[in-house]
Formats: sequence, structure tokens, C-alpha cells
Amino acid sequence: MAGPHEGTPARAAETPPPPPVAHTLEPDAGSNAGHLSFFTKVCYGIGGVPNQVASSAIAFYLQLFLLDVAQIPAAQVSLVLFGGKVSGAAADPLAGFLINRSRRTGSGRLMPWVLGCTPFIALAYFFLWFLPPFTSLRGLWYTTLYCLFQALATFFQVPYTALTMLLTPSPRERDSATAYRMTMEMAGTLMGAAVHGLIVSGAHGSHRCDEATLPGQVAVFPNAIRLYPIAAAVVAVTYPVCSSLLCLGVKERPDPSAPASGQGLSFLAGLGLTVRHPPYLKLVISFLFISAAVQVEQSYLVLFCTHASRLHDHVQSLVLTILVSAVLSTPMWEWVLQRFGKRTSAFGICGMVPFAILLAAVPTAPVAYVVAFVSGISIAVSLLLPWSMLPDVVDDFQLQHQHGPGLETIFYSSYVFFTKLSGAGALGISTLSLDFAGYESGACKQAEQVVVTLKVLIGAVPTCMILTGLCILMVGPAPKAPTQDSSRSLRRRTSYSLA
Repeated sequence: MAGPHEGTPARAAETPPPPPVAHTLEPDAGSNAGHLSFFTKVCYGIGGVPNQVASSAIAFYLQLFLLDVAQIPAAQVSLVLFGGKVSGAAADPLAGFLINRSRRTGSGRLMPWVLGCTPFIALAYFFLWFLPPFTSLRGLWYTTLYCLFQALATFFQVPYTALTMLLTPSPRERDSATAYRMTMEMAGTLMGAAVHGLIVSGAHGSHRCDEATLPGQVAVFPNAIRLYPIAAAVVAVTYPVCSSLLCLGVKERPDPSAPASGQGLSFLAGLGLTVRHPPYLKLVISFLFISAAVQVEQSYLVLFCTHASRLHDHVQSLVLTILVSAVLSTPMWEWVLQRFGKRTSAFGICGMVPFAILLAAVPTAPVAYVVAFVSGISIAVSLLLPWSMLPDVVDDFQLQHQHGPGLETIFYSSYVFFTKLSGAGALGISTLSLDFAGYESGACKQAEQVVVTLKVLIGAVPTCMILTGLCILMVGPAPKAPTQDSSRSLRRRTSYSLA
């Protein structure tokens, strides 16, 4: 509800609005004016599937593809991963800036951005897994395509998630639609790794190294060049299919606050205020380390199983074990958050620490499956916790600084921006360490220094980052829990992703 100091909503009220109930923040359980049908909610949830399918496949398999199939030097792979992540991070504020200033069309203001990005992002994803006929410029080819894909994925995801606020004026129905979206996104995450992994599993089996015994001996399975584009085509098709269902089943309503948008603080001014808020700063810094640790663990699991252990034939099963464990444990962690508190729940992230070290020391199949199961549980809470704590930080900020509600968007977008940058740095530096260790792209058997480096990356590096992040998170008092009124006034947008 707007106070007298919030001139923007007051101006919007001077023009005759649609029925007044549509502008109130109080949910009206007895009214069907803002009711969303089951079909609409399902179609809205389906719209979030493609990005999660693609991100899941990339998180587990892109690095292996670049090193062993495209046979790019590890130093160039480091540049590909770093450049792509930075491109996605830089696109976040740019997407918000451009979309916020775009005009409404016949299909709405946000839907054209989603539909317009669809064909280009599908093509970018497909060619990301395509092996070009030339070899000298492959590093530049994949860097360009990965940067393009990450930027387009951001321009697809930002308007899609913002569409939640324009589905209905009922907060209850918006929360229900968000629940459908999160469920579909989790299913997409699982489907991405499963489908992609099943298709390309024949390209990395132990049989490809049966005749290679010397370090540096190249042995690329011939079907790999064919299997990866097939997997990419299957995933790329989900973009036009799911976007079409989103367009058919979801109608974007006019935004009653659109004339007044953009009249508050500028993005840079708001960002300056948010990064000086101590609880937010502590949350961001702690999860910079934790999220980077999770990304390193995901990215190097497949490489570790392929080159540092005899787990070639278990890669697909281990990836599925992690994802299934994460999906099934999410409801449990939601209950734990409510029952025992968020800071107490944060210790659940530590569960993967001793097991990751155990896997590096004893890389056997039984140990690997236990590690995968426990890691999935820890990954689930590491993804759930920041999106649960961030609204409390926003509420705490709003109580101390009487600014308009637009700063909530800056909190969320800047958090995503910083976490993407941390992932870029962690993956870039860790991949560069493989180059220093003497990793030979496409080699069937790596040198002992590479095996040791992979063990460090799968065990010691995530352990140190997780413990550092948790220590930062536990220092100082936690922000006060929001009251019922303040939590109702701030719409909490969450998005879970394993990528």
C-alpha cells in the first residue's frame, strides 16, 4: 500500500483504473476475478522448462565436450566458460533496462521478448555442440556461441519470470503459478541431464580407451561427433515447443503501474544503496563462495569419473542420482527451513564436504553413489536457502530505508549478477589449473599431475569454498524475520537451477 511519500502510485491513481479490487495487495479468496485455470498455470510452468533443460546439460557435459570431443586446449576452455558466464551476468541489468522501456504490443510487453529470443537461442544452443570443420579457430567459435547463448538465455528468462506479476491481480494465484513454475523447472533440470546424458553416453564409455595406454594418446569415439549434435537438437526443440505452449495458454494482462514505471531511483543509485546494506552484503559474499563451490563440483564430476577414476560407465547414473536426490529432498528442506530456521539449515550444505573428500581419496563405485546422493541433498539446500533469505534482507532494508518497491528488483537482479560472476571466476581459474597441470585435450589417459589436480578440484576446492561461505554467513546477527504485512507487500520471486 502506497504511503504519502510514494508519489508514483499516487499519480497512477489519477487515471480511472479498472475495477479497484485489481489494484489492492490484499488477496481476495472469495473472488474469481483473478482466478487462473489449471491449463494456464501448466502452460506458464512449461515456459520455464527449456532454459533449465539446456542449463543442466551444459553444467554437466559442456566442459567434457570441449576438452575431449572438440579437443580445445584447457586454457581456451577456461576462456569459453569465463566469457559465457560474464556475458550472462552482464545481460541481466541490460535486459531489465531494455525490457522496462519497451512498448506494449498486441501480445503484451513481455511476451514478444520471450517469443523473439526463441529461434535465436535454439540455434545458438545447437551450434554450441556442433563440431566445425576447421580446427584453428574452434576456441573463438565456442566462445562466441556460448556468450551468445548465455546472453539470449538471460533475455528469455528475465521477461518470463517477470510475467508472473502480469498473470493475475491475485497474489494467491501468483504464488500458485510460481509453484507450478518451480515444479516444471525442477523437472526440466532432471530431464536435461537425463536426455542429454543418455544420448551421448556411448561417446565416453571405457571401450574408447581399451587400446590406449600411453598418456597423451588421442582416442575420440567416432560417434561422439554425431551423438552430441543429436542431443543438442533434442534440447533445442524444447524452446519453440514450450514457448508456443506458453503463448497459447498464457495471456499477459496490462500492467496498471506501467505509466509510472521507471520514475523511482535509477538502477545505479539503487544498486549503490543495496550493496551498502550489511545483511545483503553478507548474504551475497557468503553465497558467492557456496554457489561457486557447487558449480565446480558439478562441472568436474564427469571429468573426474572419466580421467581420475574407473567410473566411466557410471557417469550417467551418478548425474541422475545427484539430480533426483536434489529434487526429492527439496520439500524436506522447505520443512526444515520453517521448523528449525534458515541459519541452522545452512549447515546442511556441509553434508557434501566429508563425502567429497572421501570420493577423492577412495574413488570406487559404492562411494561415488553415496557421495552423489548426499551431494544432491546439499545442493538442494544451497539453491533453496539464498532465495529464502533474500526476501528477509529486502524486508529489513525496506524497514530502514523508506524507498519505493522497485528496489526489490535490484536486490534480485544484482544477486544473480554477482553469483554468475563468481561462477565465471571459479570455473575459469579451475579450468586454467588443468592447463597448468598438463591436461591434453582428447587424450585417453592423462598424466598423474592432471589426476591429482582433478582430485583437488573435486574435493579440497569445494570444501574450502563451502566452509568459507558458511563462516561469513554465520558472522553477525541475522536480519529480522518479516512481519505478515511486510511479507505480503513484497512479492517473492524464486528460481531454482542446478546450472
